[in-house]
Amino acid sequence: MELLPCVTDEEYEAWRAVRLAVVPEERCLTVEEMRQQDSSERLLLLAVEDGDVVGSGIADRSDTAGAGFVAPRVLAGHRRTGVGSALLRALAEHCGDLGLSPIVAGVDDEGSLAFAERHGFVEVDREVEQVRTVRDEPAPTDLPAGVEVIEASRRPGLWAASYETFGKEVLADFALYTPLQISAEQWSTTWYGDPMFLATYDGEVIGCAGLNRDTDRPERAENALTAVRRTWRGRGIASHLKRRTLHWAALHGLEEIYTWTQVRNEQMLRLNEHLGYVTTRQSITVSRTLPLPDVTP
Repeated sequence: MELLPCVTDEEYEAWRAVRLAVVPEERCLTVEEMRQQDSSERLLLLAVEDGDVVGSGIADRSDTAGAGFVAPRVLAGHRRTGVGSALLRALAEHCGDLGLSPIVAGVDDEGSLAFAERHGFVEVDREVEQVRTVRDEPAPTDLPAGVEVIEASRRPGLWAASYETFGKEVLADFALYTPLQISAEQWSTTWYGDPMFLATYDGEVIGCAGLNRDTDRPERAENALTAVRRTWRGRGIASHLKRRTLHWAALHGLEEIYTWTQVRNEQMLRLNEHLGYVTTRQSITVSRTLPLPDVTP
């Protein structure tokens, strides 16, 4: 069994194939989107055995301050053979070389949790997945006086410019176990939805909600960031913006939308429930400091 870094588009596609097989319920970035996120800190690995890809992994700087992120994945039928442990060790070593410790990962099932605990990871947070079936969704109309909603694509540069006045505030309010650390570049790219609806007042962004369509399952989409500035909360803006995404989804033939919300973000969980989202499962965030312990596969 070899661990090989992804270099060619074909290797990126093989990496995607593992990701889609192991996590079929969630949107996977396209090769083009993955290329846009390439950096010297990001490592994509393929686990290859007798010429066949049996697993993959990613290591990168985490969105949480000072930590690394790792995600080893192994195809069914090749688990409990040491492939996952080999991937995890290589990914952790990469984070260590970057000076990132602790490292974090997400697990969605009992087998993955047991694997993580065997390697010394402990639970630090949880997220809740909620799913909404798209029906005949009317366009919302109620907004506070002076507030208007536009699609970000119609005002190029507005989303990027909102990082200082809007982005930093809403990112600081995430209900996480540790603060987020998101750069202006990340805000402008990976945190941008398509479409992205912006609530504005006097020309400044005060709220947002968007979607990211699943290219492998075009009838589905994931909610992008939904957020409102502190001084504007409690006035129905988040509900209006989220209904805008539902209306857009209905007009564009989508059948289902899903979203992940921090378990501590009770207000957003309640809003989603009010809008008809149904809770389906949870994802556990686990963490440990480096180095990894010696574990027998």
